[in-house]
Amino acid sequence: MTLKRVVLIILTVVAIARVGLSLGASLSQPQVQSRLELYQTNLVLHAAEYNPPEEESGETVAIENFLGNTPYQTAQTKYENARQEAQNSRDQLQAQLTPQKHPSGGEVALEDTLEAAQQQLQLEQAIAQTSDYIENIDLKIGLLQVEQGKTEKAKETWQTATKNSQSVPVKQTAQVLKDLWKSSPTVNIEAETVLKDNLDGWFQFRALSRFYEVVQRPEALAQLQEQEQQTAEKALLKLGILAIIPSLGALLGVGLLIGLGVQWVLKRQDSILASNGDLTWETPWNWEITWQVLVVGFFVFSQVLLPLFLPLVTQLAGVDISSMGLRGKAGYILLSYLLMTGGGLAILYFSIKEFLPLPDDWFRFKLRSNWFIWGFGGYVVAVPLVLLISLLNQQIWQGQGGGNPIILLALQAQDKVALLIFFTTACVAAPVFEEIIFRGFFLPSLTRYIPLWGAISISAVVFAVAHLSLSEVLPLTVLGLILGFVYTRSRNLLAPILLHSLWNSGTLLSLFLLGSG
Repeated sequence: MTLKRVVLIILTVVAIARVGLSLGASLSQPQVQSRLELYQTNLVLHAAEYNPPEEESGETVAIENFLGNTPYQTAQTKYENARQEAQNSRDQLQAQLTPQKHPSGGEVALEDTLEAAQQQLQLEQAIAQTSDYIENIDLKIGLLQVEQGKTEKAKETWQTATKNSQSVPVKQTAQVLKDLWKSSPTVNIEAETVLKDNLDGWFQFRALSRFYEVVQRPEALAQLQEQEQQTAEKALLKLGILAIIPSLGALLGVGLLIGLGVQWVLKRQDSILASNGDLTWETPWNWEITWQVLVVGFFVFSQVLLPLFLPLVTQLAGVDISSMGLRGKAGYILLSYLLMTGGGLAILYFSIKEFLPLPDDWFRFKLRSNWFIWGFGGYVVAVPLVLLISLLNQQIWQGQGGGNPIILLALQAQDKVALLIFFTTACVAAPVFEEIIFRGFFLPSLTRYIPLWGAISISAVVFAVAHLSLSEVLPLTVLGLILGFVYTRSRNLLAPILLHSLWNSGTLLSLFLLGSG
């Protein structure tokens, strides 16, 4: 065995360990999807406050049909489900703090080593953050109970938060809310500030409305209600966009799938789906080069070395990433991805340099072809298929399995500069790099040893696993299958890059609309 292969084996073990640990860690983390549902729920709560003018009273029925007859009860259910998911996550984190036993029966404290001590600190921080999240949900559940006439139940919810919370802001807010909804309401001088600082969105509106009623400030109440009407109109528009785009995409996708399926049944080998279906690539390198590029160029460089050394470099430069604003964090993510792209493509180039020039069908970027049709058509087909598998995925993981942390940052990206940076990362840099590696290189390289359908499947699974989140493996595998199919049929990397970019753009647009609520 050569030294090169020994090194590759070691790096492969490191990469597998990194991926395995990240996937295992994601199991105890709540899905980002549950947070997204709460953002959408908040938009619904705003929209439910909309009161159309008397001459347009017919809109009320249409809005009720759109939002449902029980928006507050539905919102409470969503928040209770999110609370339960967070509670499950916290229980799993707390279980990891339990000291492990020696085979001899003695206990081993986590503090025995520096690594174990750091692990405990991270777990304690995660538990504290999850507890804060749960307690803030309790404040909101109480306000939803009040809106449904369950005032006594709401006061019990806030009383529990006052007694059990370790957070001073939560205790203060719960006490103010409890005082406001007493049979004889009382307020303190800091009540308004507490509500503004610790509640947001519809929940802040509902609490402040009660406060202005109690202290008899009709002008402030009228101004608040006017602002909420403007917010409600915008919320209705955003909810309409969020509903129409996926629905329209799913409808077009199902129609396209049926049409392509019928054509395939009638024409078989002459159908669109069968085009280029029997072609493979002339691969001049062996499995070792393929292994080298995938392991070293993607996994080791982008997911081991870069996350290890880039924070050290920024720390030595005196830059504190955690204290950065949203623009700074967005820029840091873009920088990370550009370095990942540059390093990964450099390793790819030097790995296949001796085989240049390559056959014509390798890494093809051909503007004058039907790549746009394949890319857009693939996106339309992906919408219903990925949405369907996502619903199944939710049932499998029950709100656990983690998610991409960048999504939570993008939710806050109401700043145009930050949004532009996120767009550049998600819709330009990511599609180009990932499609060159997974579809441009890895998939064709596999066809030297296995059939085309096997190459598409394996590249899709590896693509999904590379995102390091258990809850995303199934949906991303389906997306990877479609990306691979589009590339093998179009023989043009511009097609999967367009599909990938459209998918990420749709996600980013949804995040922007949800976050703005």
